[in-house]
Amino acid sequence: MHRSEHHKPAIRNDHVPLGQAFRATRALTEALVAPLSDADASIQSMEDASPAKWHLAHTTWFWETFLLREHAPGYSLFREDWPFLFNSYYESEGARISRTARGMLSRPTLDEVLEWRGIVNDAMTPLLDDPAFGDLIALGVAHEQQHTELLLTDIKHALFQNPLGPAMWEGSAPASGSTAPMDWHQHPGGIALVGHDADSFAFDNEGPRHRVLLEPFTLADRLVTNGEWDAFIADGGYADARLWLSDGWAWVQREGIAGPLYWREGEHFIHQGWQARDPNAPVTHISHFEADAFATWAGARLPTEFEWEAIARGQDGSSSAPAHDPTGGNQLDSAAPPLPTGGPDLFGDCWQFTRSSYLPYPGFRPAAGAVGEYNGKFMSGQVILRGASCATVRGHSRASYRNFFYPHQRWQFTGLRLAKDA
Repeated sequence: MHRSEHHKPAIRNDHVPLGQAFRATRALTEALVAPLSDADASIQSMEDASPAKWHLAHTTWFWETFLLREHAPGYSLFREDWPFLFNSYYESEGARISRTARGMLSRPTLDEVLEWRGIVNDAMTPLLDDPAFGDLIALGVAHEQQHTELLLTDIKHALFQNPLGPAMWEGSAPASGSTAPMDWHQHPGGIALVGHDADSFAFDNEGPRHRVLLEPFTLADRLVTNGEWDAFIADGGYADARLWLSDGWAWVQREGIAGPLYWREGEHFIHQGWQARDPNAPVTHISHFEADAFATWAGARLPTEFEWEAIARGQDGSSSAPAHDPTGGNQLDSAAPPLPTGGPDLFGDCWQFTRSSYLPYPGFRPAAGAVGEYNGKFMSGQVILRGASCATVRGHSRASYRNFFYPHQRWQFTGLRLAKDA
């Protein structure tokens, strides 16, 4: 499945110049697809996922549409008909191919998309150091980092559909080691400031900053593990309606859910194929329904997004040196297989479900123009996750970051951290 040998560009959050962040992010995305054939990169396994080739093209369309088309003198579109193929959901940018049909795009080929990426990368060079475009370039870098994570989770789901269980990367997954007993962060409650302050980049849904009232609570110092989830299954957790939200119980019954996605007896499917499941690693690929049921079974609950942020506030989610700052945790640093390994980290390994609905903050207003469609119009029927995952590009997340998914979705690296009323 390897297309060619490739280097492994690293991403760090050292407040690097935007030009450097742009080049590193683009290089990482391209290095991650190096093991894929054209066929691998073209398949779409479900409506929630997109082909790897489409992610490569859509992130290139973003730069071409919002930067080069508008601000690069003399630039002309690489192909006039490709915006129809690679626009995602921007109504103001016109008609586009149905999301469910992205897997039908056998052409353009992967090599043609990579050629287009190279041309756009070169054309962006004169704009990268112009402060007039700083905010838009920062948004574009963050946008591509989101798609880097989606590319990894989507190709994992696609390869999982193959009865042969093919590996994207060869080799065995390392064991994570022993897991310490669960301990708890204590919080006294009170008035807390939440949301992003305005001195650095954030998505619009992270603000405005505002006050919330917290009652005293505790938050677990680590994530729930595979071994603990095995105990939940053995105790009949998937068969006890008393543990489940009504919509969750209906989902379990309708879909025949009996364990996390990618599990079978003693094993799970990862980017390295079927591997023995480490009982001490964090459980992942679970839905909000499952997370909530487990928390009820464990005599706890899911935290609110504001409780999670109150504990994480002031801690560095981008740290790449866990021995000195354990909050940064296991995130994506290079073009290598992502794998949850566990540790005392608020960030990394898996996104953590909260009990909070994805709603606008007081005073929220979408940005003007097409980029205003980025977040606000999705604030309905979804739940908030906090932290970061092993597939999140390091430096992408922060304490105020709000990820969001529908409560049944679980193909992303999603897990849980327990909370209790104090």
